[in-house]
Amino acid sequence: MIENNYGNIFVNDSAAEKLPKALIAAIDTGDYDVERSVAELKELIRTAGGETVCEVVQKRPAPDSATAVGSGRLEEMKALVDDFDIDVVVFDLELTATQIRNIEEALDVETIDRTMLILDIFAQRANTKEGKLQVDIARYKYLLPRLSGMGKQLSRTGGAVGMRGGPGETKLELDRRHIRSRIDALESELKDIATRRDLMRKRRKKDSVLTAAIVGYTNVGKSTLMNALTEAGVLCENKLFATLETTSRSIVLPDGRSVLLTDTVGLISRLPHHLVEAFRSTLEEAASADVILHVCDSSSEDIAEQTKVTKELLSELGCDGIPVVTVLNKSDISEWSKELLPEGTVLISAKYKIGIDDLLKALQQALPETARRMKLLLPFTEAGLLAKIREEGKIFEEDYTPDGISVDALVDVKLLKAAGEFEIRG
Repeated sequence: MIENNYGNIFVNDSAAEKLPKALIAAIDTGDYDVERSVAELKELIRTAGGETVCEVVQKRPAPDSATAVGSGRLEEMKALVDDFDIDVVVFDLELTATQIRNIEEALDVETIDRTMLILDIFAQRANTKEGKLQVDIARYKYLLPRLSGMGKQLSRTGGAVGMRGGPGETKLELDRRHIRSRIDALESELKDIATRRDLMRKRRKKDSVLTAAIVGYTNVGKSTLMNALTEAGVLCENKLFATLETTSRSIVLPDGRSVLLTDTVGLISRLPHHLVEAFRSTLEEAASADVILHVCDSSSEDIAEQTKVTKELLSELGCDGIPVVTVLNKSDISEWSKELLPEGTVLISAKYKIGIDDLLKALQQALPETARRMKLLLPFTEAGLLAKIREEGKIFEEDYTPDGISVDALVDVKLLKAAGEFEIRG
């Protein structure tokens, strides 16, 4: 059956210190790398709190319409479920409600698909109102096309996966009209939050606040990097989707300029479109940034595929044309050579804060020139210019000498021409 229990599919038996046992089932149609996808699914199961005990992969031109796998493979899975005392079967594809019902009747064990598992993890990780709204919208959109095949299961469970405090727990019948109205209501709430976020972006632009968005595949070390740069205290775990919330903190670059850094939700391959849509308002932080820090796991064998997934989504969000600094993280456990890196790429270890200075310099170079740090010797008659520099920029040092006013300052781009006449060079 489908549990009314998002965020809690894998319930650990703490008394026995036993992790729920999972069996992975995958269909190899040749459309994607099944081995890589199954490995990622194992990590998702671990992140959700389960343990993968065995896996079954069947080559087919397409999933069976009734049970996804063939009858012979279904019998094999039944034997594995009984022999290993399996708690849940996880399919590495999206299943229909009819397929889930038929598989559960044949195996007599809870069956979920990749999307349901990701939704479960999202529900575990969402802490803010925005995050919870996004997860709820994704849940309902997942449920909507499956209503027609879930009659008995809905009556048995009282509702859909994860609808805590909602129609599932009040035993109301979930029909399409009700689901659509809930989606509309939730999207309206989310739109209000997104509007406020957009106003904040516009205000930052108006105030000439420089911004940089940290993006990348899940579990590449984005939150660790955020902590290394800002001591933001963001949750860091060696798990997929360790955090779903955006965090923004200000840092000061070597040239004295301040930049607002924003961490975004991690990406994953074959992420269902409605999940991407649900988190679009969060991901759009990247589309409004002055620079994107694209963080990659330099130790991963799948770095090329992960990079491809990230770049495709950035393009979909309209990020083409925004400067990108590629950040190869986890250099402490990889074999990349700093000398052979292409231009615009930085090798770091966020965990041990290696290469952070190089990253800050690369970020500084990629940002548009809004101000420049300069050493000036201003004549006493230029006190007005000094006042403007102080108002528009920042004074680091100021000293009155017999020859004039010696200044080390961050000069706004509007004053560069006037200040350039008095710059001390060399």
